[in-house]
Amino acid sequence: MKTRLILMLLLGLFLTILPTKNANACEIEFEIVKGKKETYKAGDKIIVLVKVALTHRACPIGMKKTKFKTKGLKVVKSTKWKQISTNDWERKLMIVVEEGDNLNITAVRECDKDGGFGSMKLVAE
Repeated sequence: MKTRLILMLLLGLFLTILPTKNANACEIEFEIVKGKKETYKAGDKIIVLVKVALTHRACPIGMKKTKFKTKGLKVVKSTKWKQISTNDWERKLMIVVEEGDNLNITAVRECDKDGGFGSMKLVAE
């Protein structure tokens, strides 16, 4: 009986201190649909499809509030956000590779439901 009580207490303690993963309200993914290569050099152009899935459904923040940050890349053109289904949106970006070793694009959505974050890294030549 004492062993069972001790095991239950240890399990309870373990579950309270177990680090929890922060779940985002939006899932953001990047997919290269044109110009995909193993490595990239300055001047290369790629077309990237950005997909956003609203996991909490009713989001008070509009899609236009999605912020993109780049390193070593420049967004030169983009389509408007297109609603694919009730909770899924997508947009295409034309990106030109600039100088640098760190090539990366990040999308961030900020809201009171933990927002969303997605990132894509490319390898420079």
